[in-house]
Amino acid sequence: AVREVGNPTILATFTVIAALIPMGMVGGMMGPYMSPIPILGSVAMLISLFAAFAFTPWLTNKLKPSLANLNESAEKEHRQAAKIEKFFRGIIIPLIKDARKGYAFLFGIIIVFFLCLILFATKSVKVKMLPLDNKPEFNIVINFPEGTDLTTTANFTHDLASRMAQVDDVKDLQTYIGTASPFNFNGLVRHSYLRQYPWQADIQIQLREDRERTSHEVAAEARENLTPLAKKAGARIQIVEMPPGPPVLQSVVGEIYGPDEETRRQLAKDLTQIFEQSDRLGDVDNLLEADHKILRFKVDAEKAQRNGISVEDVNRALDIAMGGYIIGDIKANAFLDPTDIVIQVPLSVRSQINRLIQLPVTNRMGNTVALSELVSFAYALEDKPIYHKDLKPVEFVTAETVGELAAPVYGQFHVEQLLADSGYQAPDKVVPSTWWFTEPETTKESYIVWGGEWTVTWETFHDMGIAFMGALVLIYIVIVAQFGNFLLPAIIMAPIPLTLIGILPGHWLLGADFTATSMIGFIALAGIIVRNSILLVDCSREYVLSGLSV
Repeated sequence: AVREVGNPTILATFTVIAALIPMGMVGGMMGPYMSPIPILGSVAMLISLFAAFAFTPWLTNKLKPSLANLNESAEKEHRQAAKIEKFFRGIIIPLIKDARKGYAFLFGIIIVFFLCLILFATKSVKVKMLPLDNKPEFNIVINFPEGTDLTTTANFTHDLASRMAQVDDVKDLQTYIGTASPFNFNGLVRHSYLRQYPWQADIQIQLREDRERTSHEVAAEARENLTPLAKKAGARIQIVEMPPGPPVLQSVVGEIYGPDEETRRQLAKDLTQIFEQSDRLGDVDNLLEADHKILRFKVDAEKAQRNGISVEDVNRALDIAMGGYIIGDIKANAFLDPTDIVIQVPLSVRSQINRLIQLPVTNRMGNTVALSELVSFAYALEDKPIYHKDLKPVEFVTAETVGELAAPVYGQFHVEQLLADSGYQAPDKVVPSTWWFTEPETTKESYIVWGGEWTVTWETFHDMGIAFMGALVLIYIVIVAQFGNFLLPAIIMAPIPLTLIGILPGHWLLGADFTATSMIGFIALAGIIVRNSILLVDCSREYVLSGLSV
């Protein structure tokens, strides 16, 4: 038995390995998630091949049943094979003898194949990068307009927290107001560690382990219930779930490019309103900052010099008062990083400008001068940040996908449709173009580049698709080298796309999205089909060469 199927088994093993290779060719952030599959899968196939040649024959000889049992099993197998043969003869023989029936069957398969592909176009089978995961936690991110005081943020955050505490599936929660919550890889990409202003807050939600609903269902309910409250309070909230794969800034990201700062900012504001009109998007926000005043102080250098005080002395005094001056640190054995010792004036004093200007500053002679004698305070508008990507100034508009169409492409298509229907023109009097795969080299005119989860999706399927085409060519060459025929490999590989006839209706019946894991299954099935076809064709060739007819 080993001698009979030895060579085709070796060939089939390496064709399966070749089919797995594309998953190791994925670049970007998805690469580390995919690379273990071809590595471990290839190792498993090689170990399986070694076991088939080394252990299986030996174990068969050791564990083989008695001759009577073997005869009984053979008779049972023969009866089953006879039934199967009768069934397939009734189907296949008429197709072989009658050419019209054969061609009708072939064209029927082709028609069914394209009908299955239509499930994508009709959105009966939805496309998504990765399936929704079920995690033990999620975050509620709260953003008030810049300049909002800490008390307003705290009151609203506590209100939302009290409402979430009443949800049965919530086990614990923790609020972080004016400071960053502990962040993970997802928070690193979303820049959560930079959230340290009075108008920013987070609520970290821990879910019960024995809940019936998934974390996504709980998060969707929280978004539906809390978003109207946030709009009423003048805030924006984001429901941040733990992603099943590479994290992104948000699932839908519109990158705004334009000739000047004013054009970009206005286009970002307009696109934010378009996003809010789409029923496929939620948690709409942007990275624009509202106008808000800050307190600036100006040192009277001449007066300070007359009093024997330098500008550095004044800055040091303010640092000490506001808590930014580190006088030392504690290096405890239990901690990897030292703990800073900071000197700071009480909040009740430093929060009031009238008391802060009474801060004494010591000159070189040891005399003290009140801060009010040396500096003047004035309110001024804070400068707005200018973001850059690939050395180009850019603004960002973000959103999360909501509803049944969970893939960002559906929301992006809807936004493009809304832009077209409204006949929108950017402030520079051009219709902003939208770019999915590339972008213009210049920013002379306004345009929008789609980012977020779409970027990861495109990189993954693009790299995997190209590598899979290369793997198919490699498989074809290997089979040609084995059989010495250019037609047989094409016949062996022909059923590969036909696996979609089973995959897509299966997704439709189960209501599942076609994801990257579905693509992995498709590639794995391609390897299995080629393996089985090689064994079948090799066995059939042996029978034909021995004198049997087709």
